[in-house]
Amino acid sequence: MKNYGRASVSEFLDDRIVYRNLVPVDSRLPPLARIRPLVALPEGLIPRKSELEYARVIAHLLQEARALDRPGVPIERLIYVGDTRLNDGNAFANICRAGGWPGLAFIGSERDDPAQVEVVEGQGNALFVANRWSALDEFDDFCQERHHPADERAAVVVDLDKTALGARGRNDRVIDRARVDAVRRTVGDLLGAGFDAAGFQAAYDRLNQPRFHPFTSDNQDYLAYTCLILGSGLYALESLEGEIQAGRLVSFGQFIDGVDARSAELPADLRGIHAGIYASVQQGDPTPFKEFRYNEYLTTTARMGHLDDGASVADLLTGEILVTQEVRQIALAWKERGALLFGLSDKPDEASVPGAELAAQGRLPIHRVETHAVGT
Repeated sequence: MKNYGRASVSEFLDDRIVYRNLVPVDSRLPPLARIRPLVALPEGLIPRKSELEYARVIAHLLQEARALDRPGVPIERLIYVGDTRLNDGNAFANICRAGGWPGLAFIGSERDDPAQVEVVEGQGNALFVANRWSALDEFDDFCQERHHPADERAAVVVDLDKTALGARGRNDRVIDRARVDAVRRTVGDLLGAGFDAAGFQAAYDRLNQPRFHPFTSDNQDYLAYTCLILGSGLYALESLEGEIQAGRLVSFGQFIDGVDARSAELPADLRGIHAGIYASVQQGDPTPFKEFRYNEYLTTTARMGHLDDGASVADLLTGEILVTQEVRQIALAWKERGALLFGLSDKPDEASVPGAELAAQGRLPIHRVETHAVGT
């Protein structure tokens, strides 16, 4: 493994990126409000990455982006680079379907097993599943052999989180630590002297497990809010877990309704926080805990590029969120061949793009923050 110097994701993606709210960072591309009627997206719905409605928006944006760069040149094939077989695999298959394109996808993760590749054939597409990020070179050859080149008639979709940044199996735990620190900072600041750090960590670790996803919807805003309410003393972790396991508490919506009914019992300085989050949940906002996401932006960018250039690779891997050099290298090569590159992130905009106050201080969106690039 080697340090390849400083880089940012924008080096190969520019601003061709959407975060969770599906608002293109590149202002030349149409906003979601203009796309909605064109792709039959219901008003108010912001679909998640694995849903077909999401794919329809992305397929439309890919075509719009290609028209900006290569007017009159159609997209004929899709190439996808991600890190999870289920979420990225579904997103890839749906985008192929929405665009009517054949596709090939690389699904990578670094593991200690002997190097191996599995090709999973689909209907008009295939997954190239590898346990080494260095297999991206092999995937490029695979695309050529399948007569599926990354050229001007190809759209390349690159996942950001734990793919282009914080490679899964190699560097992803630094992203996780930044998020946990953001929850801890947010809950701690709001609870003040009453904050129980050990109790918080126990609640977070317990509820941040797949078996509780039906309750939290695997939504970190919901989890952070739940930890705040537990820290306030309104509910106890054991009784909350018992209610969930007994099937009496089946969703976060039911939980926050119950908190609202008892909001007079909350400490006075938390009532306004609860009221704001509750209102956002009622409006369908997928990221209702704005204080948490503000802190997540800060804790994430604080872990990007802060170590010296002479730091060891081992220290970089455990201390910084890094650009994945293998993704950077192949993406730059594909860009040089004329392929359209476009980035997807399921990370909320509020945790990825600075607000007006932070932007005035010179803060940048995470895809433009320079950090070190490490790879084989």
